[in-house]
Amino acid sequence: MVRFLSGAVIAVATLALFLLLPPTALRVITILVAVLATYEYLCLARLSNDITSIALSSSFVALSCWVLSSPAQPIKMILLCALAVLLFEVLVRAKSLADSSTSVVAGLYIGVPLGMLVALHQVGGISMALFLIGTIAVSDVAQYYSGKFFGKHLLAPEISPKKTIEGAIGGLLFGVVFVILVGEHVFPFVKVALLIPMAVAIVLLGICGDLFQSRLKRSAGVKDSGTIIPGHGGLLDRLDALLFATPGFYFFINQLM
Repeated sequence: MVRFLSGAVIAVATLALFLLLPPTALRVITILVAVLATYEYLCLARLSNDITSIALSSSFVALSCWVLSSPAQPIKMILLCALAVLLFEVLVRAKSLADSSTSVVAGLYIGVPLGMLVALHQVGGISMALFLIGTIAVSDVAQYYSGKFFGKHLLAPEISPKKTIEGAIGGLLFGVVFVILVGEHVFPFVKVALLIPMAVAIVLLGICGDLFQSRLKRSAGVKDSGTIIPGHGGLLDRLDALLFATPGFYFFINQLM
């Protein structure tokens, strides 16, 4: 019941944010979410006690999110900032390459996708952003119930002991159906022949994002990335699929526009 209520609150809050907030306010809220998710990420990477790394990673994430949330801004600036962060960590702070890379990955893993999500909202309106979120949500629910009732073969047993091949297939099928049914209203100019591969890409990237997050948690020896959302865990536990699916959808849309 707690999980269901938390999920309902998250859904209503997300809808309200995209519907009611002006672009600048939405960007600020997104950055706050990104920074909180960054702290969870650094905890998984065992760098939560390094104040400088927290500040550096959070700043890079905020910058990435802000720059990419404006469709006119080039991604080249983010790559230059990533290089600057890496050089600072290695040359100035004498950090190991592994720890230095962790700070860089924070911006690319969290800041860039969330910035792209806001950019999608500005380019295509609320329908485009919610279309992506809805596809991921439908796929996640379908994966859960397909795996629960039909799951027999583990998808990645060393990473996630609960994910099954049957669950992934169910998520893929329902994700494709959702995209076909809703996509014709969001993208009336796109043929079904293009909607299907787009749906497959979104769902598969979402599954990869989920597995990526599961690997991070398994490496850290924890069940959830945080405790901020009752019944769900941390922000990263809710954003994992979206963080991987958003860039793919973003570049796909850029080719159409």
